[in-house]
Amino acid sequence: MTSAAVEILGLGLGILGWVGVILACGLPMWQVSAFIDVNIVVAQTIWEGLWMNCVVQSTGQMQCKVYDSILALPPEVQAGRALTVIVALLGLVALMVTVVGAQCTNCIRPGKMKSRIVIAGGAIYILCGVLVLIPLCWFANIVISDFYDPTVPSSQKREMGAALYIGWAATALLLFGGCLICCCSCSQRDESSFPVKYSAPRRPTSNGEYDKKNYV
Repeated sequence: MTSAAVEILGLGLGILGWVGVILACGLPMWQVSAFIDVNIVVAQTIWEGLWMNCVVQSTGQMQCKVYDSILALPPEVQAGRALTVIVALLGLVALMVTVVGAQCTNCIRPGKMKSRIVIAGGAIYILCGVLVLIPLCWFANIVISDFYDPTVPSSQKREMGAALYIGWAATALLLFGGCLICCCSCSQRDESSFPVKYSAPRRPTSNGEYDKKNYV
């Protein structure tokens, strides 16, 4: 596989991870109700996200409410909001930077500067993956700790929702895509730093000897 194809593959993975982060940010299923009672027949299911919480009735009806106050939210929700929004913006910057420096575009003339721009785009994708991993692990730690805490009532215990798993998958795509972009650009830069020297072919003269000017 050529370096350009690997670069495009890394860019595609980065875009998928970026879209996954935006999807996880908007979904209200970061925490869901835990069914641990003897009677598993429940009338409603509670979803809690970064921006709203929803109540799903057994009849299929769903009611969602946006959080009224930002300052009254738990610290993990505030941090999750801030970091996911930052990652969404950084992902857009990484996309534009990588496209500008990609081998398949002519925005910049080929050279060291073009390779450095692509490496910067891949590094931003890696940074996005690290940043979005913070609220995901924070939420997972709180959910697991509360679930096994005997002092927490059963009605208040939660389980990890689908948004966390989508976020972890998006994190893996961002990290892997960013690493592909950086590695591909670094290898291309190393190859271009060692120019190939050619020597002129040696042709015999009229007396059967080789002319000295053909030697390099």
